[in-house]
Amino acid sequence: MSFTTIEFLLFLPIVFLLYWFVFKPLRWQNLLVLVASYVFYGWWDWRFLCLIALTSVCSYGSGLLIKHYEGRRSCQKAVSSANIVLNLGILATFKYYNFFVTSLEDLLGVFGLDVDWPTAKIILPVGISFYTFQALSYSIDVYRKKIEPTRNPIAFFAFISFFPQLVAGPIERATNLLPQFLQPRRFDYTRAVDGLRQMLWGFFKKMVIADGCASVVDAMWANYAHQGALNLTIGCVLFTFQIYCDFSGYSDIAIGCARLFGFNLMRNFARPFLSVNIPDFWRRWHISLTSWFRDYVYIPLGGNRRSRWRTVMNTLVVFAISGLWHGANWTFVLWGVYHGVLISLFVLTVGRSRYGKSGVDTLGVRQCGAMLVTFALVVIGFFIFRAPSVTLAADYVRHLFTNPLLTTTGLAGTKMLMLCAALMVVEWLQRDVDHPLQFAATTPPTKWVACRWGIYLSLVLACLLTYSGSHDFIYFQF
Repeated sequence: MSFTTIEFLLFLPIVFLLYWFVFKPLRWQNLLVLVASYVFYGWWDWRFLCLIALTSVCSYGSGLLIKHYEGRRSCQKAVSSANIVLNLGILATFKYYNFFVTSLEDLLGVFGLDVDWPTAKIILPVGISFYTFQALSYSIDVYRKKIEPTRNPIAFFAFISFFPQLVAGPIERATNLLPQFLQPRRFDYTRAVDGLRQMLWGFFKKMVIADGCASVVDAMWANYAHQGALNLTIGCVLFTFQIYCDFSGYSDIAIGCARLFGFNLMRNFARPFLSVNIPDFWRRWHISLTSWFRDYVYIPLGGNRRSRWRTVMNTLVVFAISGLWHGANWTFVLWGVYHGVLISLFVLTVGRSRYGKSGVDTLGVRQCGAMLVTFALVVIGFFIFRAPSVTLAADYVRHLFTNPLLTTTGLAGTKMLMLCAALMVVEWLQRDVDHPLQFAATTPPTKWVACRWGIYLSLVLACLLTYSGSHDFIYFQF
């Protein structure tokens, strides 16, 4: 079930009313969340429920076994490792089997070895990378003694499958979300209203901006050989806004929806296009995944505690894995390595002492220049990300430099560019709050109430007028 479908608009109020007015005891609320989450996820394909249930059972059991072997560190390590291998094995089988097989065949073919290994018609379960990483964080944190294992299976299963963030994050840690399932929750009108506002902003970004950009970008890639160089450049810029509004729009809807039920999810995006350098961008983009790789891969590898060159190597490894996490395509790996190289160059030239500095409070010439350069580097990366293959990416670039600036097709995407520019203005003006519709509590309600409701109704109308059926979120495929 997707957020942008009629089914969800019927599903949400039913669950909300049952949650607060019928199933009031904590254990019944958790059970309702679990059942609703499985209905939500099984709406795509009920067979996917077997995998998420298996992941939940294994991770829940691993936590209890780690506790059982308290004082026997080798046994705890074996249990945690087994759970990691099992879950990553499931992920690798469903997401990467055919990719690994065909890639190995191509590699052996370079050396003159002709092999023909069987591939399989495997349906990729929606959001498998997200809930797998969420489950892994629990087992690892229990092993590291950062959290006590829970003996409440309903709460744990609901934590793994929590429907607002199940399919595309944020990737929640057990240390943040699981305790919220174990504590009584009370309805908070102010938080619920703010959640609805954030959901509205997420719907607007997805349905109006992201889907609007998608129509231009898809047409550009379908006919890039006959497009002018300026149009090809616009296509790259619009895809950057498309994937941002698509993914951050999902996160806004998920976070806002969770607030309706009394849960606080972590922030996943923090105005990434206002970044002044690439490390700053990655502190603002897909924060839940970036922090996951930092805590569970980068730091265990040594992080930046050793030499600069070891830091560079760790960075490249983490970003290559991060790229592969996004999908079974060499373009994703190349995208990850590209960002790893950019951050490594930053470490080698600027130094680690300035690695943590980020953000701007004023728009001076220097700050604007830094943001434009960073944005241009990000656009190049997302061009690689969008390309169906490395070969087509190279051909697109060839036409970008050989085609005339403009052709008879004219200039495309100007309206969407203007809308994206307006989005950036809004994000700058509202940079100090979690989302642009989060107005200050000190604002006189009588003075601005008509203006606020005008904004809400305008956004709703824009969503309704641009709606042309359900468009899957980009990150569903990951």
